[in-house]
Amino acid sequence: MPHYHHKKKKNHRKHTTKEDVTESVTSSTSTSDTDKNEDEGQQSSSEPDQNNNDQRPYEIANSKVMGRYLVSARNLKAGEVVIVEKPIVIGPCGEPVCLGCYIPIPTRSNQYKCPGCGWRLCGPKCVGLKSDNGHSSWECSTLREKRVADHLDRSKGKELIKMYEAIAPFRCLLLKKHDPKRWERLIKMEAHNDIRRNISSLWNRNQEVVVNRLRNVWGFNEFSEEEIHTMCGILEVNCFEIGQNGSRARALYDEAFLLAHDCSANTSHTDNPINYEMTIRVTRDVPKGDAITLSYAYTLQGTLKRREHLQEGKFFWCQCKRCSDPTELGTYSSAIQCPKCHGGLILSTDPLDQDAPWKCRACAYIVTGRSMLLLVDTVFKELDSINSNDVLGFEEFLEKYRNVFHKNHYLCICAKHSLFQLYGRSEKFMIHELSVDQLRTKENYCRDILDVVDLLEPGLSKLRGVIMYELHAPVMIQATRLFETGEIKNNELKKRLREVIRLLKDSEQILKMEPDGSNEYTMSVAARDALQRIGKV
Repeated sequence: MPHYHHKKKKNHRKHTTKEDVTESVTSSTSTSDTDKNEDEGQQSSSEPDQNNNDQRPYEIANSKVMGRYLVSARNLKAGEVVIVEKPIVIGPCGEPVCLGCYIPIPTRSNQYKCPGCGWRLCGPKCVGLKSDNGHSSWECSTLREKRVADHLDRSKGKELIKMYEAIAPFRCLLLKKHDPKRWERLIKMEAHNDIRRNISSLWNRNQEVVVNRLRNVWGFNEFSEEEIHTMCGILEVNCFEIGQNGSRARALYDEAFLLAHDCSANTSHTDNPINYEMTIRVTRDVPKGDAITLSYAYTLQGTLKRREHLQEGKFFWCQCKRCSDPTELGTYSSAIQCPKCHGGLILSTDPLDQDAPWKCRACAYIVTGRSMLLLVDTVFKELDSINSNDVLGFEEFLEKYRNVFHKNHYLCICAKHSLFQLYGRSEKFMIHELSVDQLRTKENYCRDILDVVDLLEPGLSKLRGVIMYELHAPVMIQATRLFETGEIKNNELKKRLREVIRLLKDSEQILKMEPDGSNEYTMSVAARDALQRIGKV
């Protein structure tokens, strides 16, 4: 299954509506003294913020439905930066990684270990060694004192993963003693213990994997059970998954967590591969007073599974515009083809009800909501079982379900997303080896996904930038080959090259905003170089 482009952000707040904005009861310009002091205490790094609140492009609004969330303080232009901030705390997501820089650690016996505490690092020159955002000196001394690495050396498989799951909550707890300022910002975040306590599978797993491990196995009984559960909740509700160039971690940011959710959000976010600084930009113009939103879910996922994911991980049923629309803003990302009339599309009769029946718009054929959920779960497992480099596997998947799903169904889009990246990069499918049909297929898949993304993530979306860069290659190569064989004339060649130039310009404009060192920024440089070469032809 391909990784989606979104880094996941977790939060408890519900989706934003226009009513939430207009019925806002407080903002950062009209809060009580207590709230105002709390807002001003949330800074973008460990140091005090030097900017006056009036200079910020957002205000903090409050409503009974939404809690606190951000609205634009003025008209914002697409590409404008809303937030730049450093993390409060960073930790592994779960799998074995270097505790300093979060790159995966191979499971061999001769791994490099920290000379202080014995935990695994990538090497003696790790950039995160003795760093507050990595393997800090206070973490090292605390782990060494309790000889925690002895348990690590005896752990394998799932137990090893659980050891790494406990690190992020442990780092949160260490802030209370070693960095009180960051601790004060952290503890203001919502943990939703009252809700999470009633979800026995979640609460009991945290008890086993984190609470019992920290207190009973590692020996840190100075932390209470409730305190550890709260750290787990803060991470589950508010964390961002971050990482560039192979690294992977989860982090907490004390301004970005206030962004409300929308399944067609108006911002994108990225983290710096060096210092993990989070930058959030608006992807399209946002009028003054509108909510500034972020998607906590995968864009390329259908409503049934997207809402289920939000409810299970963020504890709310989304009711945003996309979720409320059976067509998902005209993309038909969840539609299936009717097996009875073979011409109509089957859509939910009420997308905000997970159990609502699905009905064909042409012949009224009915499918139960439970049957639809079972179908997408079954097919997802099939798609997920395909090796990420298996071109033929993805092609066979698309052919198998060609007459079952709408061409824009999210499971088909996922397979196409994998294929357009494999065409031109994988063995036996390098760009110069692609046949005319394969080039045309890569182009068609890029266009199919771009059509969907233009509706779900309009504007300066990172995914749009990547797709446009991928699309320029098959369009240009086909045009060049056809011109060389005489199948198109000079005017048609110029027409196609104009599209190539537009794709490269738009891609470069979007991706150059990504941090230097990221894959997307490297792609923007390649787009700029390609434009220069075309200009010299």
